[in-house]
Amino acid sequence: MANIKSAKKRIKVIKSQVKTAMKKVIVAVNAGDKETAAVALKNAVSAIDRAYIKGIYHKNAVARKKSSLTRLVNSL
Repeated sequence: MANIKSAKKRIKVIKSQVKTAMKKVIVAVNAGDKETAAVALKNAVSAIDRAYIKGIYHKNAVARKKSSLTRLVNSL
């Protein structure tokens, strides 16, 4: 975990971006819009992978997040 204040802020920003991207997928799935959900899924997976590369999430947490979103989109 980061000790420097600016690094902690950056972690917060990246986590927020991931949560926002995940929420966009969920909203698109609830609306029943498969095309928007697919695009949102692609963006969410990219954001999750970026967070993993920066060491913010554990690989199993990343796999769980991507898997759950993919299952949601595939259920449409």
